[in-house]
Amino acid sequence: MITAIVSFLVMLNPFALFLYLKPVMSDLSDEDFRSVFIKASSISFGIYLAFLLLGDLLFQKVFRINFESFRIFGGIVLFSFAYIFIVQGKKAFIQIKGDLHDLASEIALPFMVGAGTISLTVLMSEQLVLWQGILSLVIIMAINFAIIMGLKNVRRGMRSRKVQVAFDKNMEILLRINGFFLGAIGIDMVVTGVRNLVRAGLV
Repeated sequence: MITAIVSFLVMLNPFALFLYLKPVMSDLSDEDFRSVFIKASSISFGIYLAFLLLGDLLFQKVFRINFESFRIFGGIVLFSFAYIFIVQGKKAFIQIKGDLHDLASEIALPFMVGAGTISLTVLMSEQLVLWQGILSLVIIMAINFAIIMGLKNVRRGMRSRKVQVAFDKNMEILLRINGFFLGAIGIDMVVTGVRNLVRAGLV
């Protein structure tokens, strides 16, 4: 359970999310940002819970695709994101375009919910008892929320512009370091997916 939580948090990457959300934090009041982020977290939790409960059924009956194919695709997507984190350190992908509810949805998809996190959620349904999986998701979302809000409060408490710039640069360093772990998880997902397909005689 602890391993699942740690792996999920590495993939969710709250430090990267903090960098993405910087423009939004600047344009919204503290109360509005908190409300938006709570909504985004709730949307993400609902999606994760759906895949935790119905993951195999959704893939086999609704989408009619092999989960290993999705695992491989998720691994490739994760590796691509990891490459961007390490080489380019991109940020500020999220901009305010509509009302706060639309903004919450934009944050949830694809920045909090993606192929990698969905894959991990389905794997959690196979490896953990249902109550453990639900508890893990609650803990993950709570930790992610606490990290984002904590970093926001820390940065807001820095009055010097130079200190804020230094803080942002340190966050970018963490983003790049996390990219290596994210890339390793992505490659492992691809290798595992291919190996399982070979064992099943589908390749």
